[in-house]
Amino acid sequence: MSLTTNIHPIFHRLLQRTDKEYLLKQTARVLWLTGLSGSGKSTIAEALEKKLHEQNFFTTLLDGDNIRSGINNNLGFSEVDRLENIRRIAEVSKLFLNCGVITINSFVSPTNDVRKLAKEIIGENDFLEIYVNCPLEICEQRDVKGLYAKARRGEIKDFTGITAPFEAPVAPSLEIKSNELTIEESIEKIFSFILPFITKK
Repeated sequence: MSLTTNIHPIFHRLLQRTDKEYLLKQTARVLWLTGLSGSGKSTIAEALEKKLHEQNFFTTLLDGDNIRSGINNNLGFSEVDRLENIRRIAEVSKLFLNCGVITINSFVSPTNDVRKLAKEIIGENDFLEIYVNCPLEICEQRDVKGLYAKARRGEIKDFTGITAPFEAPVAPSLEIKSNELTIEESIEKIFSFILPFITKK
């Protein structure tokens, strides 16, 4: 007998997303920041959350290193584990979405397939993909965590941009060229773009 035959979800009996959004006076969305390590995703995500908080929006921020130190601390960086990492993040994001929370995600999420999976789980209408675009050589120059140097020395396997591929989004909701914009300019551009999506109508 399949284990799923003993599972009986009660989603239909719970308070709905619209009830939560009405209470919070906002429309929930998942903002998915993708880009190379060192592109500025985390810095932008942190500043964006503060901006939204100042504008009275209720948010949460999911960041790659934080997630991998907690709920996903049993996963490595193989192709299978990367996919599972994103699947879990997307499911958690969907839980926040259904609570009316604007969820900011900051993950390398290096391939079109893993981002497609996230979008399918979250829902196309609620998924705003923001590509933080920065040339590899600049990301390497920043290398605040020393990861690129380790990857170049062969100390890290399957490192995105060096020994594992990064596929740039084909049609992101928004592209931020972080090597050309200041943090403040990046935040203003993102905020102006997402405001119509998150404002309660």
